[in-house]
Amino acid sequence: MAALRVVLLGPPGAGKGTQAKLLQEKFEACQVSTGDILRNAVADQSPLGKESSEYIKRGALVPDSIIVKLVTQRLKQEDCAKSFILDGFPRTISQAQSLEDMLKKMGSELHSVLSVQVPHDVIVARLAGRRTCKNCGALYHLSFDPTSQEGVCDRCGGELRQRDDDREETISERLKVYDAQTAPLINYYRQRGLLREIDGVGNVEAIRDRVIRALGDLVT
Repeated sequence: MAALRVVLLGPPGAGKGTQAKLLQEKFEACQVSTGDILRNAVADQSPLGKESSEYIKRGALVPDSIIVKLVTQRLKQEDCAKSFILDGFPRTISQAQSLEDMLKKMGSELHSVLSVQVPHDVIVARLAGRRTCKNCGALYHLSFDPTSQEGVCDRCGGELRQRDDDREETISERLKVYDAQTAPLINYYRQRGLLREIDGVGNVEAIRDRVIRALGDLVT
């Protein structure tokens, strides 16, 4: 199978994580999620994890320098040697430039950047309707995946809650941050001829098919 090295761009709630997992399975690529990397580093209490946790405890953003080091360590692992899907990185043009330098030193390069596009009102509806079980962490949605009994988890009977970052006012702020910091990456990668735009509205399977069609020549 041909190598596949791609970045998934898109606002929170665009479904990047879901599509990254589907690509991972289909193309035997490693999924590199900065959220997962950070959580694992903090849990393992690695030097970079300890440094990251100090920022997280203060409610501050983990600096680019630490994120870049964590991603570099992950990409150097054996399962990422051939193919990878970057989900949640880069978030800024500065991070994109660091990624370019990092891959150059590794004798590698990106094949494509997939921009999953979803209108803000659709994202708000998706995220504001999410509910999480306090006990087992199961995810539901008031419209798309409701429980049999309102407010009660089907799996364990636990109470469902709405996460703070799924409240409408918080979602709006997250989208503003995305538009200010991450959206400029679309032009950055368009100018480099790497950008492929994906309509992110619809069911998971339909979006997956669009992603695979967009990859086209890279996976045939």
